Amino acid sequence: MNDISKKVLLVDDEPNVLNALSQTLELEDYDVATASNGKLALDQLEPGFDGVVITDINMPVMDGLQLLAEIGKVDSNIPVIVLTGQGNVAIAVEAMHLGAYDFLEKPFSTDSMISTLNRALEKRHLTLENLKLKRELETQPSAGIRIVGNTPSMKRLRGLLYDIKDLPADVLIEGETGCGKELISRYLHFHSIRHEKPFVAINCGALPESIIESELFGHEAGAFTDAKGKRIGKFQHADGGTVLLDEIESMPLTLQIKLLRVLEERAIQPLGSNKLIPVDVRVIAATKTDLKELSDQGEFRADLYYRLNVLQVKIPPLRDRIEDVSLLFEHFTQVAANNYKIEVPILSLEKRQWLLRHDWPGGVRELRNLANCFVLLGEDRAFDESSPERPRAPLTLSEQVSRFEESIIRDELTRCEGKLKIVQDNLGVARKTLYEKMRKYNLDKSQFKDS
Repeated sequence: MNDISKKVLLVDDEPNVLNALSQTLELEDYDVATASNGKLALDQLEPGFDGVVITDINMPVMDGLQLLAEIGKVDSNIPVIVLTGQGNVAIAVEAMHLGAYDFLEKPFSTDSMISTLNRALEKRHLTLENLKLKRELETQPSAGIRIVGNTPSMKRLRGLLYDIKDLPADVLIEGETGCGKELISRYLHFHSIRHEKPFVAINCGALPESIIESELFGHEAGAFTDAKGKRIGKFQHADGGTVLLDEIESMPLTLQIKLLRVLEERAIQPLGSNKLIPVDVRVIAATKTDLKELSDQGEFRADLYYRLNVLQVKIPPLRDRIEDVSLLFEHFTQVAANNYKIEVPILSLEKRQWLLRHDWPGGVRELRNLANCFVLLGEDRAFDESSPERPRAPLTLSEQVSRFEESIIRDELTRCEGKLKIVQDNLGVARKTLYEKMRKYNLDKSQFKDS
């Protein structure tokens, strides 16, 4: 069961039954604690208990149904498996109504108990993992647009954006398709002193060359055949705010000359007009390609590249911050559930592991689409229909274990801000072992210090 806890609290007033069940589970490598009645069991429970309770029904002091109700007050998500006698269908039904995970009718086989117990432990693990992710989301900056991620690269990115948000200079954002370039642009705008003015996004690759100049700078009536009236361009509309030029690499070379002039003079000249109109806009250019390389090849104006490249923001691809995937998926499922007024389903351990093995060629956009599909259609259909198959060999057991081990150590280093003594204690490993693991995965504690 990999990193899933195997804690079990057995509750029964018959010593022989308690000892027999305890020995059976200990032979199967479970971490077993026992209690002879409900009150003693409650003394061993607290919110966040990462195991499962197995309890008999008929007990003195506090019976199984009373215990079940009290456990619900401590933590309603702790799975409780109830043991019932033959023919006690009514009691079993009442237990399920009180929130029991499942019931086992005596006599039951060891295999039946182990199977039920493992399912309950997996559910508990997933529930606690979801709660952990929600708490991590709550620690993310919450005002306005959010950039979710706890990896060092995302902390550095948020720090950079904070430093440049109010600087009076244009910005060049580089990143692969689907990595969130428009989100970063909106984040910059809505956290800046320009946030009360318009944010205008223009996809340079989606506009025909014949109309893009008019869209950007506007036109006078009669400026061309179909210009029946005056039109205000995007730059003038965004006065005081921000203009995002997405896929800037697709802008025609002839228009690049005019854009360069606008950036230098901070004024536009609508088509058919001889008048320059001053505009106060911050330009954010976004690209998925290397503009320097394009300019060297003569496919993008070098002077425009250098004019735009005053403040540069590079967004890391999702595959290079795989430790953020679970957190992002939780964020997107919560957003989707709120939008569609649907309860978030629980993702199975198998699919959660798949999320960490996937390469995410479509970036954050692919992850968000999968999360939406998961909320709307459920796990089986979402992962079968929405997630592209990988033409690659599955990871070996050793590779999977290493990847999960690295993820756990990264998460703890991030949570503890690189304080190795706390990480060592939380993970229950010797300092030498922690150092060796960090060397193995090329981790340095300085990467995790809060910026």
